Amino acid sequence: MALLEAEGLAKSYGETRVFADISLTLQAGELVALLGESGSGKSTLLNCLAGLDKPDAGRVLLQGQDLTLMGEAELALLRRERLGFVFQAFHVLPHLSVADNVGLPLLLQRRPDAARVQQMLDAVGLGDLGARMPRQLSGGQLQRVAIARALVHRPALVLADEPTGNLDPRHAEQVLQLLLAQVREQGSACLLVTHSERAAAHADRCIQLA
Repeated sequence: MALLEAEGLAKSYGETRVFADISLTLQAGELVALLGESGSGKSTLLNCLAGLDKPDAGRVLLQGQDLTLMGEAELALLRRERLGFVFQAFHVLPHLSVADNVGLPLLLQRRPDAARVQQMLDAVGLGDLGARMPRQLSGGQLQRVAIARALVHRPALVLADEPTGNLDPRHAEQVLQLLLAQVREQGSACLLVTHSERAAAHADRCIQLA
């Protein structure tokens, strides 16, 4: 059984069709790059796969469970336990420290783990910045906070929307290696939206959204 399976997804906003008849699968241990021009619906597709948005047609199965049949409470619990999402806009909480932002998924699961948080901060090159507030960080640093937060609870599925878009080449490579390690070592799956050929070259395969 595929870790993630989408069948016949379609999404429109009013009269504007974003995409139609999208089907894809992700296997455990696989990193897949999702490519496409701006406006082709990549971010909307990620939102549908995460249960943040409902498709107009089709279904999404995560480890055999159909997200399109779940209510909001069920979806929130599933995302909390099994999903890591890296947003383009970071969505770092401004009133929490860097360490508290990264540790939030563990706190929501009622299993805080300061050592794990520090491990993830070290992994993204922010090991000495845990006490800082988001306003004290650059855009690239905020991007890495968001990535550490998405991976800290070892999710089964990672959905990453342009995770290297704000990073210099050295930190981009660091993040891509971290995503690969998560996939290989934890047996999770990652769908990586990117415009970067260098990032896509790390993927097991590429999907083009037209």
